[in-house]
Amino acid sequence: MAIAVAEPGIPGGHAVSQRQPVSWLPLFVTGIVFIALFREAMTTLVSNWWSDPDAGHGLLLAPVALWLMWRRGLLEDRKAQPRLGVALLAGAVLLRYVSGLAAELFTLRISFLAAVGALIVFYFGIRQLRHWWLPAALLLLSVPLPSVVIGSLALPLQLQASQFGAALLEARHVPVLLSGNVIHLPGRSLFVTEACSGLRSLTSLLALGVLIGGLWLRSPWLRLGLVLLAVPIAMFLNGVRIFITGFLTHFVNPALGEGLMHYTEGWALFAVAFILLGAVAWVFTHAEQLYYGRRAVS
Repeated sequence: MAIAVAEPGIPGGHAVSQRQPVSWLPLFVTGIVFIALFREAMTTLVSNWWSDPDAGHGLLLAPVALWLMWRRGLLEDRKAQPRLGVALLAGAVLLRYVSGLAAELFTLRISFLAAVGALIVFYFGIRQLRHWWLPAALLLLSVPLPSVVIGSLALPLQLQASQFGAALLEARHVPVLLSGNVIHLPGRSLFVTEACSGLRSLTSLLALGVLIGGLWLRSPWLRLGLVLLAVPIAMFLNGVRIFITGFLTHFVNPALGEGLMHYTEGWALFAVAFILLGAVAWVFTHAEQLYYGRRAVS
């Protein structure tokens, strides 16, 4: 004899059908295929973060991005968009295939992030992806730039930093002869290498500008302004670093221009750059409060 379980409060005591268990097989198959396609992108990216000083900021940005995704959570009115998700995923897989033919790691890693975004759209919708714009931006910034791009950016930054550092040394009455990215001092020469171009600190400051702007500011224009201000701040302080190195080398001890002292200067000036960027963000935040406060009153 069949027994129906009646739900309390429903007239007639109609039987309630039990919810079918969720099938994890499609998710499992999707995960296996995803790992098979993008395993190289994931492993090489993590390896670059760990071994390349120019990409080390990814070790901080990726966990922060995941934490922000968890903190912001899922939208209550999210709606899956399977067709759009499949279309975006097909584009990401095509990009992964093209990058594999060209053996180009940057495009390969971008295809991996694009595939992650496509899966988010598939299961939760495009509005959820927009809700997670800040973590997505941080993950994009954690991908190391191609070597060609780094080389084309580093040389102009080297020359600019050399010129600014030499100008500061001349202002302090230090005899200087500038030849490209080589600063000739009496009895010694300073060679501004690619590592001293400021590109590493510039990349990190841009990421910090995006993070601070996304957390503290509401206006997209002020967020953009904060990120753009990170460029002159990084370039200025890198020139100051070269000046300090040359000054200590000339007046104190040539050994202070290299080794631990040289790296300590870099970290100290990066901390100063972070404080300056935070101060600008504080000013922008108070400007926003005044603006929105006046709008609320009017």
